[in-house]
Amino acid sequence: MTSLTTEETEPGTRQKLFLGQPRPLVHIFSVEMWERFSFYGMQGILLLYLFYPVADGGLGIPAATAAGIVGAYGGSVYLSTVLGAWLADRLLGAERVLFFSAILIMLGHILLALIPGIPGVTAGLIAVAIGSGGLKANATSVVGSLYAATDPRRDAGFSIFYLGINLGAFAGPILTGLAQVQLGFHYGFGLAAVGMAVGLVQYGFGRRSLPESAGIVPNPLPARRRGLVIVTGVSAVVVVVLLAVIGVITADNLALIVILLTIAATVSYFAVILASKGITPVERSRVFGFIPLFIASAAFWSLYQQQFTVVTFYADSQLDRSLFGWEMPVSWVQSINPIFIIVLSGLFAALWTKLGTRQPGTPVKFALGTIVMGIAFLGFLPFAAGGQGSTPLIAMVGILLLFTVAELMLSPVGLSVATKLAPAIFKTQMVALFFLSVALGSAASGLLAQFYDNANQAPYFGVLGAAAILIGALLLVVSPWVRRLMKGVS
Repeated sequence: MTSLTTEETEPGTRQKLFLGQPRPLVHIFSVEMWERFSFYGMQGILLLYLFYPVADGGLGIPAATAAGIVGAYGGSVYLSTVLGAWLADRLLGAERVLFFSAILIMLGHILLALIPGIPGVTAGLIAVAIGSGGLKANATSVVGSLYAATDPRRDAGFSIFYLGINLGAFAGPILTGLAQVQLGFHYGFGLAAVGMAVGLVQYGFGRRSLPESAGIVPNPLPARRRGLVIVTGVSAVVVVVLLAVIGVITADNLALIVILLTIAATVSYFAVILASKGITPVERSRVFGFIPLFIASAAFWSLYQQQFTVVTFYADSQLDRSLFGWEMPVSWVQSINPIFIIVLSGLFAALWTKLGTRQPGTPVKFALGTIVMGIAFLGFLPFAAGGQGSTPLIAMVGILLLFTVAELMLSPVGLSVATKLAPAIFKTQMVALFFLSVALGSAASGLLAQFYDNANQAPYFGVLGAAAILIGALLLVVSPWVRRLMKGVS
């Protein structure tokens, strides 16, 4: 997959390329691909494991509670990017946090595979959530370190990086779904652990070729404050455990708690960055310009992440999954979107590269992505409230094609713009802010899914689809003002 082409970067030097991009991109591409294999492979069967009856290998948790757990878990993954970003910017540097996070992810999948019941789910999901949060924010930051802010290849490079994500996301649900159907849920979780182990080994051999800037700690924590940080961290863990023991934190309210924590973290983060004396007036304006993008992103993800909640329920109860007389596993539906990403991400990367300075600005891309996501939800309306197996598979494919187009308009562009708008001393933490919008949307997807009624689907899909279209339209209207706040960042 690597290119033997080289380009001159400085007089007398030449740089090897990977698909036209800086060669070190291949190592981040690889670890992210295998991490997504394990992540989506596990998530493809997680909801089923929670709400399927015990006789079918599941835990028999009520469907609404199971959806809330999955939404809270998804939100926690992205909320954990705050911790991963802070560790990178203040203690270890982005590259080291990425490496250690990959190890924690692998351990989490092992716990899910080996420990049955609620204890395994609790321990495994906590480890995977924290590890995935640390890896996600820092992988993005390390990719950003390969490019200058004005490098025209930047968005294309992030799209190629996104392709690696979706290669793993495609293969994960396919293989873990087969393992779950043929052997049982714990074999599916075990396969996810094997995938992460492969990615970790590959990355371990290639990490030394990354630029030195990937390992720099941009804003080191003074040694005198480290004891306070340790005490604060331990105290937070103790408080969470106590709240769970006395029943304040329950499976039924997990999604709401994650939403409130995410909102608190978001407000705090924006306040700290905007109030910092270490950023310039131009950087401060760019942070203000990021706020409308954050809101649109959260709205987008609150619908998109329902692939793992409402769409899974829908596929289990209403989708015709027969293929040539054989019924495909429910989890395979989650591999449809990655197929389209694999096909279309290169086209989008080529389109942005070809258009160059004539391409739509980031606010317009965000607005269009949110609008298309709303249209995708409206696509369920013709099939609402049908019976078992009443929705043709081709209809679901068409709806998920719209999911994909919306995603490519917003997600890789959001990763890229976060690194471009970031103040110098908040490089990784600005990426974490983008992931907080995903955290908010993911947790909201679990909360919203609790209102889904299989017998009366039209209001659910209609209201949420219309709301997303309205939010996208508003961002489209104010996009010239947002562009001015971004101070030259497109």
